[in-house]
Amino acid sequence: MNSSTRTTAFLAVLLAGGLTGEGFAADRVKTANGTVETTAQPKDGVRSFKGIPFGQPPVGSLRWREPQPVQNWKGVRNADEFGPTCMQRVTPASDYWFRGKGMSEDCLYLNVWTPAKSNKEKLPVLVYIFGGGFQNGDGSEPRYDGESMARKGIVAVSVNYRTNIFGFFSHPELTKESPNHASGNYGLLDQVAALRWVQRNIAAFGGDPKRVTIAGESAGSMSVSAQMASPLSKNLIAGAIGESGAMIYTMPLRPLADTEKDGAKFGADAGAASLAALRAMSAEQIQDAAAKGASMRFTPNLDGYFLSKMLPAIFEAGEQAKVPVLSGSNTEEQGARSVLQTAEPTVENFTAAIRRLYGDDADRLLKVYAPTTPDEVTEAATHLASARFIALGTWKWAELQTNAGKPIYRYLYARPRPRYLGMPGQPPRPANANANPAPAAPRGASHSSEIQYAMGNLDLDRRYEWQPEDHKVSETMQAYFVNFIKAGNPNGPGLPNWPTYDANGGYMRMRLDVQSQAEPEIERARYQALDALNAR
Repeated sequence: MNSSTRTTAFLAVLLAGGLTGEGFAADRVKTANGTVETTAQPKDGVRSFKGIPFGQPPVGSLRWREPQPVQNWKGVRNADEFGPTCMQRVTPASDYWFRGKGMSEDCLYLNVWTPAKSNKEKLPVLVYIFGGGFQNGDGSEPRYDGESMARKGIVAVSVNYRTNIFGFFSHPELTKESPNHASGNYGLLDQVAALRWVQRNIAAFGGDPKRVTIAGESAGSMSVSAQMASPLSKNLIAGAIGESGAMIYTMPLRPLADTEKDGAKFGADAGAASLAALRAMSAEQIQDAAAKGASMRFTPNLDGYFLSKMLPAIFEAGEQAKVPVLSGSNTEEQGARSVLQTAEPTVENFTAAIRRLYGDDADRLLKVYAPTTPDEVTEAATHLASARFIALGTWKWAELQTNAGKPIYRYLYARPRPRYLGMPGQPPRPANANANPAPAAPRGASHSSEIQYAMGNLDLDRRYEWQPEDHKVSETMQAYFVNFIKAGNPNGPGLPNWPTYDANGGYMRMRLDVQSQAEPEIERARYQALDALNAR
């Protein structure tokens, strides 16, 4: 072959998306199930592959079954669009912004952003699990976008998983038909399937399957803690990041027998007494019936397969993934009003609230929550509300992980989110304060407000009036996360030193704010007192 012929052949290979012998090319990647292609131009060297299936569509007879392996496809599959959002109900006031193409039960898709130029690079991998109380959410949301992380040298993955009744429905007939004699944790099993997909395929995108960090916020963080504990997934990860949530205290796992009873009652109320009748209903009919039974909430359970024991028992026995953990919570996960209700922030009203909530145990808590001024009352009530909601479980997760022999890094996120401007393309909030006025801004960092900062996605979320200080916080927080994903340690050049969280170091945490700094966890006695009450 002469020089001209060789050049022509090489260009033909490139134009066809070539160099596929090892599964990687500029715009095509050969996965275990078939080739995917993106036609989108790379941005800052990052290519995105969206809407890649990691499980068969869970429809028909596969509704309420563990995710089934993807069927191979021939030819090239386009990967330019996010897959459909899983079935759910969202209100106009909810904090969700989906970019997927519609809503469907056929929703088991994931998205990959890679900066790799070769499948030999073995870059660290981030798998992000969305939050939403196991009721809502989607991997396409701009705040979870992986492009910014990929620009930092990471292969980033966001995943979909089934939520609400489609992801967490138990029924005696489902348990009976299951080869695992379990039912109800389909959303968590979707996450396992995505992690297994990553193990099989991420090297083709330039990632290292031995360097996979899982991360998530709220229900996503609860999922991270659960995946660390499950025998199905604990060996698939090298690190874990948990933002405001653990499957401890906030959402205790109910026994399978109890959730089966709920499932049978749901079927009876819906006029579908058998599993066959339930599967014959449309997705919309199922969703409407679930909305009518508002008191019945479908969440993870203790199924004996994904999890056989509660998380504290698994962690105390040292049976969890022994990996580095970075976790924390926000200064205002819930507001003081959830403790004080309509009462003014006085010491007397706070004391009365504690006695109302804790009865004979009130005096124990008043020793560690002992405000003396209105501002201190507001702080104490806010901390207690946040702990009762989600912060206590997050703290307990870190405490339980101290037996793993791996470093733990805790944070307290303190930057309040700026003014809300509204969804792009929608009219601004009315100037008249009596016509749907904007809610009062939180005093501290509210639940979920850190996600865009951590993922480096402020510029993608145009709903807020970001300030230079917000970008500074984001640069710092994302740098910590990037370092942790790459090395299991958030520290790096130009960043304040982040000590490990342990007894020898005095249980230090990083306060993330405009001026980030390490500090002792001064509320430790509060957490210990609440933990003692919850553990009884």
